[in-house]
Amino acid sequence: MKTIPATRWNSAATTAHTLRLGEYRLTYLPDGAVQLDPRAWFPEAGSAHWSAPAGELLDGAGFLSASIGALLVEYRGRCLLIDAGFGPYDIPAAHTHPSLGRLAGGGLAASIEAAGRTPADIEAVAFTHLHDDHFGWALSRDRPRPALLASATLIASAPEWASWPTRPTTGIRRIGDGEEIFPGVTAWLTPGHTPGHTCYVISAGPQRLIAFGDVFHTPAQLANPHWRVTMDARPEAGVDTRRAVLTELARPGTLAFANHFADVPFGQLTADGSTYNWEPLT
Repeated sequence: MKTIPATRWNSAATTAHTLRLGEYRLTYLPDGAVQLDPRAWFPEAGSAHWSAPAGELLDGAGFLSASIGALLVEYRGRCLLIDAGFGPYDIPAAHTHPSLGRLAGGGLAASIEAAGRTPADIEAVAFTHLHDDHFGWALSRDRPRPALLASATLIASAPEWASWPTRPTTGIRRIGDGEEIFPGVTAWLTPGHTPGHTCYVISAGPQRLIAFGDVFHTPAQLANPHWRVTMDARPEAGVDTRRAVLTELARPGTLAFANHFADVPFGQLTADGSTYNWEPLT
């Protein structure tokens, strides 16, 4: 891993990060954070893995500090949001999943304003998948739709919508693999974490950026794509997907957005022998 202050690896981003890609302005909008128990999340890794140097990824309580937020894509005055944070909730570790610690959101509205936009500017929200730390400000399983992004079209893959319990029929768009959802932004179905998990590829001339959602939760997986993830719906498919995404991330001119990579959400891969590391860009 690149030598940068350790706190950037083990504390979630609380300020926005912005990257230019051709005509696109890409901004990570923080909403909150979740603590992931690495020993439960990656049981094949073994506890010894999380000593130095991988130990610098852990917070003081021994958790991976995973950021939660959204990617604002601005292009010629138009705005797309990829994912929508967790929402205005703060859940202590005792009331979350056994593999998690504290799970909290609440910052997305302020992040949109700090980026010089209003929620009404966002024409669509494209979900990588329908887990509550990715749809919280735009969709709800058991409450009316949140008001923050009420005017936006909601986009997810057809397999992902098929798993949604209330089957919404209005204000949504079901997409397939390779479909363009916004100028220069295409969907890439990457099942494993969920059956319809989707990456989004933003292309600008010779460069592109892949927003890979929960294909990877921590930079440690880049060198260990074979680790099965307990929270993956289809663990074997998850392994295959990680290897396929790594192949694409390693291609020239490819950058990446990692929703959960603490305070280093934008990066690119660097090779270390036959393994890859995360090179932060902002």
